[in-house]
Amino acid sequence: MNKKWKGLHISQLYMGFVTLIGWGLVLFQVLSLSPVEVSFTLVLLIVFLGICEYYPMPVPKGHTTLTFPIIYMIYVVFGLDLVIITYASIVLAINLSHRRPLRIMLFNPSQLVISFYLAHIFHQIILESFLTVSLNPIMDGLLGFSLMITLFYVLNNAIVDIVLWLRPEPYTIKVWWGKTQGELISFVVSYIYGCLIHILGSQNRGEVDIFSFFFFFSPLVGLSLLSSIIARLKTEKNRIRALFHFSTELNRSIPSRGWEKLIKNLLQELMPFEDCLLFMKNEKDFWDHTIIDGNILTPRPLDDIHFELENISHMQVYDHKKAGKGPLAPFLRASSRSVVYAPLLFEDQSIGCFVVTKGRTKSFTIEDTRSIATIANQLAVFLKTRQLVSEQERRIILEERNRIAHDIHDGIAQTLAGAVMKLDTSYKKLETQPSDAKLLIADSIKKLRESLKDVRDSIYALRPYPTEQLGFHLAVEKKLAELKKDPSFSVDIQLQVRGNRGSISPMTEKIMFSVFQESIQNCLKHANATHLHILISYQSDHIVLKMKDNGQGFSLYHAMIKAMNQPHYGILQMNEAAEKIGAALQIDSKPNEGTEITLTVPKLGLEGEIEND
Repeated sequence: MNKKWKGLHISQLYMGFVTLIGWGLVLFQVLSLSPVEVSFTLVLLIVFLGICEYYPMPVPKGHTTLTFPIIYMIYVVFGLDLVIITYASIVLAINLSHRRPLRIMLFNPSQLVISFYLAHIFHQIILESFLTVSLNPIMDGLLGFSLMITLFYVLNNAIVDIVLWLRPEPYTIKVWWGKTQGELISFVVSYIYGCLIHILGSQNRGEVDIFSFFFFFSPLVGLSLLSSIIARLKTEKNRIRALFHFSTELNRSIPSRGWEKLIKNLLQELMPFEDCLLFMKNEKDFWDHTIIDGNILTPRPLDDIHFELENISHMQVYDHKKAGKGPLAPFLRASSRSVVYAPLLFEDQSIGCFVVTKGRTKSFTIEDTRSIATIANQLAVFLKTRQLVSEQERRIILEERNRIAHDIHDGIAQTLAGAVMKLDTSYKKLETQPSDAKLLIADSIKKLRESLKDVRDSIYALRPYPTEQLGFHLAVEKKLAELKKDPSFSVDIQLQVRGNRGSISPMTEKIMFSVFQESIQNCLKHANATHLHILISYQSDHIVLKMKDNGQGFSLYHAMIKAMNQPHYGILQMNEAAEKIGAALQIDSKPNEGTEITLTVPKLGLEGEIEND
């Protein structure tokens, strides 16, 4: 038995022992309970107790209840046996309404009644042994209450700390201190209320009736109720904000590098979990899996498991032993007690499955499952968009390859064929018509040289683009460094980068660099500029590449006409390339007023984790 399983086994045995003692104590009190007249005061206190238990007060590291003053009042007015039975019944009902696991449902009331019973015993022993001289009634009451509440909180926290210490999960000083802070807040509020009970009770204010109890405990119940509702609203607000942040960042991370960490961070904000797995179809309809956080027992699930996952049409929750763990049961860790399967559906077709596990049964709340369903829906859209983007890039690359093949077939191949025919004719005329043969040979040489240039251009076009080797940022910096090394270079170039720099998809990098490179060449060859300012700005939903020079400018109308007649990479080609990635190209120029070229790229082309500039 490994260490983790040993710790889990010991903690369960300890919880079972506490549960047995606690409910045995409750049974003993039931059997020894004297007849009690049910009064409106008792009913009111029980109702207030239930409200405070159901709506715990939020604290920095969790929640805590403010029920001790009410419990103490039932103890003082109606006796120990009734408070033990009432306390256990109320806490059991609250745990049942929250659908907590059976062992937790039975343990929580047990540790509370044991703590209160032991506090009562020690309280009696200490008062009888050490308080031999009676003080005034107020001081006696305050001393007894102080001793009772201190013993209760110390014993109760000791029982819980032992459970947390025995569990396999590490129980650090930081976690302990966070829990202790919450209990200290509960202790202070309860202590103040208990002191008021004795101070006001010692004053002659007439008959103490149900209205007195109601108005005295109403602020305590109101504080618990109001703070709990505010905390729930705040939690829901944070949940919605986290989901919105997740949706925004996920859209920015298309394609897909870095989104696993994004999902992991979001889930950690929303809920504790043990394993988080994602199964998805790739472009070839084969299943892949990604372990976002956690582990599975085999590195690659079987194909029939994929088939079962593909047939999941709605969210499935397995949160108790009899229900099992669903299709992935053979591959999940034994410590995983609750499993949620959220299908990734797009147009009623399954493209994947999002799986989250927890270490306790019935531990997924309605809010948890709704959050998981929202994440699954976002992932379905994200993955489908990723496939569409990949298909678009493959289509653009295929079109570029077909264009090069078409150019070779219609250009270089035809020129070479013509040159071969002329050389063959010149060979036949070499002896009879040498002058004609020389003209044919000279013309063939000219054509071959032109073809050689075209071949070199085609080879250059097929070589890895600078952005494929270096990325857009390094390619830009390298290009500028090469220009500055040229002795004839006299243009002052300033490069400015704003915002959070992120990775860019290969096709977007290529087109952005092509526009950048063409603009640089036009500025150096034709603008006669002395200054060029280059801005790369990363904004919330797009990237802006802006290049502005102080050159002589040009007429955009005449440039467009010239570009239509000359088959080189000019204004029309830049604009067509920008349209392929959904970008917008804007050129502002007038004679003698310089030129400004702006390329606005939507962040659909971005991918990867956002890095700080």
